[in-house]
Amino acid sequence: MSQPIRVIISGGGTGGHIFPAVSIANAIREMHPDAAIHFVGAEGRMEMQRVPAEGYSIDGLPIRGFDRKHLWKNLAVLYKIWVSQRKAKRILKNFKPDVAVGVGGYASGPTLNKAAAMGIPCLLQEQNSYAGVTNKLLAKKAQVICVAYEGMERFFPKEKILLTGNPVRQALLNNQLTREQAVQALGFDAQRPVLLIVGGSLGAKTLNDSVVQQLQLIRESNVQVLWQTGKYYHKALEEQFQADGALPANLHMTDFIADMGTAYRAADLVVSRAGAGSISEFCLIGKPVILVPSPNVAEDHQTKNAQALVDKQAAIMIRDADARQQLLPTAIKVIADKAQLQQLSSNILNMALPHSAETIAKEVIRLAQQ
Repeated sequence: MSQPIRVIISGGGTGGHIFPAVSIANAIREMHPDAAIHFVGAEGRMEMQRVPAEGYSIDGLPIRGFDRKHLWKNLAVLYKIWVSQRKAKRILKNFKPDVAVGVGGYASGPTLNKAAAMGIPCLLQEQNSYAGVTNKLLAKKAQVICVAYEGMERFFPKEKILLTGNPVRQALLNNQLTREQAVQALGFDAQRPVLLIVGGSLGAKTLNDSVVQQLQLIRESNVQVLWQTGKYYHKALEEQFQADGALPANLHMTDFIADMGTAYRAADLVVSRAGAGSISEFCLIGKPVILVPSPNVAEDHQTKNAQALVDKQAAIMIRDADARQQLLPTAIKVIADKAQLQQLSSNILNMALPHSAETIAKEVIRLAQQ
């Protein structure tokens, strides 16, 4: 009998890195229930809580990114990289993986670098349409690079690229509620349209400001709005509304939506940032979306993610700088146009790449068994 395969998965920092990593691990477990899977993340980042909550072990590296504004602070960063390289090597020696998977983020750099130096085959997963710095640096050392967008030969050797799409949260695909059931579960009227505004788990100030500045427009509309503020902004917004008066009756504000599958199923239109993971989810469920790319990301990659959909008439994009004036008027106009909603839904569904986690897992297993 052959030995169980052993897999190291490294990366994180945001949900956009963690959700695909966990989905890949789950898919490997589906195919090989006895597989040994261990994660390596960055100390203090969200993967250190999220990964154990999914039932996997994880080690943290004391690594962080370069400070481009205060160059003198990077002496400490260089020291942390050196320490992280040493710790990654110890982890690899102790765990003895057959294959290493990098999903982007600070921790994947030292881990995949050391894995490649030790002769361990490496697979990279790049979520965005504009490759991250870590994955670009690691590309020469990887055997396979799984991507979610066409045209990634700009960043990676063409012969290593495999177009797989981004793995998404399985719970979203498993939701069996009808639109009417989902709307009723949220306490809304199934006969009226539902607009979902979500800025990620921490929230997005621009999206929140856009709602606050257009409260009268929302109040006068027939649209029901489910607004996730993010926990970071929620308390201040609650205090503001207590001072200024009640929210519109057709606006429900919450800090966090635990059951995103039901929220997506209920929504006739979604307003979101343009993270790669979110976009992949919208593609798979065929959800009409208005994207407001965050300007506070490396290489402005969210704008490039959004533009890839806009070029195929699969989404609407509004610039962050324009959102406070344009976002809610546009959303209320679009949600009333059933033909436009149907066209957006059809076009974004055509961009979906289903079974991404399974496809990537098969490549991981193939490399491990070589």
